[in-house]
Amino acid sequence: MKGGGVIEVSKVTQEEFLTLVRYMKDNYGINLAQKLALVEGRLWNVIRQKGFSSLKEYFDFVISDKTGTEAKTLLTRLTTNYTYFMREDQHYKFLTGDILPELVDRLRVKDLRIWSAGCSSGEEPYTTAMVLDDFFGPSKSQWDAKILATDISPQVLQMAGEAVYPEDRLQNLPPAWKQKYFNKEPGDQFRVKDFIKSEVVFRSFNLMEDFPFKKPFHVIFCRNVMIYFDKFTRDGLIERFHDALEPGGYLFIGLSETVDKTTTRFQFVKPSIYRRV
Repeated sequence: MKGGGVIEVSKVTQEEFLTLVRYMKDNYGINLAQKLALVEGRLWNVIRQKGFSSLKEYFDFVISDKTGTEAKTLLTRLTTNYTYFMREDQHYKFLTGDILPELVDRLRVKDLRIWSAGCSSGEEPYTTAMVLDDFFGPSKSQWDAKILATDISPQVLQMAGEAVYPEDRLQNLPPAWKQKYFNKEPGDQFRVKDFIKSEVVFRSFNLMEDFPFKKPFHVIFCRNVMIYFDKFTRDGLIERFHDALEPGGYLFIGLSETVDKTTTRFQFVKPSIYRRV
């Protein structure tokens, strides 16, 4: 790492970029081949702040860090997107209007299993926990409905565990929910109340690894995650999600994402919603 003063960062070369692309693809399944502008935009400041003059110098530093801390920082910088509560709310409307009533009628054991895969800073699984609390009401205590929330980035998982968010992240929630499910903090910050926090279990997990789950899920959310994957990686992950669901279980993906209907075993329900037959 270089000394003080303002560091001029040289333009990313094609060789540097391709080295980074290979590293991200081989280790995380993430395809950045068409994301040069994203790479430059998200890494420019961190390269300069750490005192390096090129992507190569910074990447060499990442690789040489045996603790893996810098690799995780790099991953977080390249993959974390802005998110908020009740994002793509049509999914939650389908959850409460179709899926949950069906499961209430069908499940003999009140064990509801939901996975938020690629949960980022926690808005998605916490929203889901609020939706379940609102749907079940007083009978919620009769259900084992803790939500598994996983992400590959320790930084966003730490944020999720702290459960403190700026007010603008809550704008899509029903107004009454802000009071019911959050405590006001200084500086227009809001903290998720403990009874909702306790409904979400956060774990670090790389979606490229084998799924270690003992029981299949009824619902999987994996939204706006696969935009980083190439088609081969994406198709393989979708089929693994299929096998990780109960028969009749549902997969939610991002509204801008698609599943290849000609090859998948999933049944198309409506855009971004699929079911294991």
